[in-house]
Amino acid sequence: MEQLRKRSGPAARLDAILRHLSPRLGAAPVPTSVPTSAQVSAVPQLGRFCYTLDNDVLTTEQRQFYEDNGYLLIKKLVSDKDIERFRKEFLRICKKEVNPPGAMIMKDESLRSQYGQSEKVVNKVQDFQEDKELFRYCTLPEVLKYVECFTGPNIMAMHTMLINKLPDSDKQTFLHPMHQDLHYFPFRPADRIVCSWTAMERADQDNGCLVVQPGTHKEPLKPHGYPKQEGKANKLFHGLLDEDEMSPRVHLVMEKGDTVFFHPLLIHGSGVNKTSGFRKSISCHFASSQCYYIDVKNTDQEHLEKEIVEIVRKKYNATSVELRDIWNFRARLVQGERINL
Repeated sequence: MEQLRKRSGPAARLDAILRHLSPRLGAAPVPTSVPTSAQVSAVPQLGRFCYTLDNDVLTTEQRQFYEDNGYLLIKKLVSDKDIERFRKEFLRICKKEVNPPGAMIMKDESLRSQYGQSEKVVNKVQDFQEDKELFRYCTLPEVLKYVECFTGPNIMAMHTMLINKLPDSDKQTFLHPMHQDLHYFPFRPADRIVCSWTAMERADQDNGCLVVQPGTHKEPLKPHGYPKQEGKANKLFHGLLDEDEMSPRVHLVMEKGDTVFFHPLLIHGSGVNKTSGFRKSISCHFASSQCYYIDVKNTDQEHLEKEIVEIVRKKYNATSVELRDIWNFRARLVQGERINL
């Protein structure tokens, strides 16, 4: 990592990272990790359950709930102590006391002149895999114990985010339209991917909690794009192009430390924060390392690939970046053996 920091520019840094991480450019070293206590069969069993693997962690009722609805809420899974550590690290990032390599710090630029670089401006830290403190979330045994029930024992942390939903009652700048996360992912199978999303403080309808459409994980991946409403979309905040307004919705009211695990095809989103405070959450999308990359060309995901690649090329002044390279840069083994991803 010290060598990366000494390079002259962002393009050189990204190129060096990709040479280490991309199978196309060079094999990545396989990190070591320690299995959790969960005993899981890595092969889906023919029979009652399609979306979870046989394990000694989830009850039959919990497995059936996830099978039917596509999500599962576990109360008080992450400790107050860990959440406070994540909060302090986020504030350090906001103040530029630390600058994690590769992280995307998203801000409301209209507020910078009023508040400077602060918690009141930064609404998301994405791709924090190089920040040791925040990445601890992806290695917490209490989280991985549940993740393994969906992915099997070989687990990759693929996509990380800390969201700080800012007060936003009028412009709806930080409304995330209803969407399926698989839209963003060029790897399969979907059933071996799961998101772990932890509330860092109470989340409810007032401050923009998660909203899910139960059972939609059984539907195929749908076309996504930017909402038609002018001025109500952040970069890469894609939503369903043909949303079923009549489909039942559930607002997931969560207390600090509560964690929801959900399927990448589950249709979900979040509302606006109508309070004067912030609504923080930390999350990671995990996948079995036995998942495999797909070519999204000539699919509904192709336009997203072009947008993401263009953003990375501009940020790093790079000329030869592919979508798979970007995901290899993000991906980290957190348990078991690295196989495909």
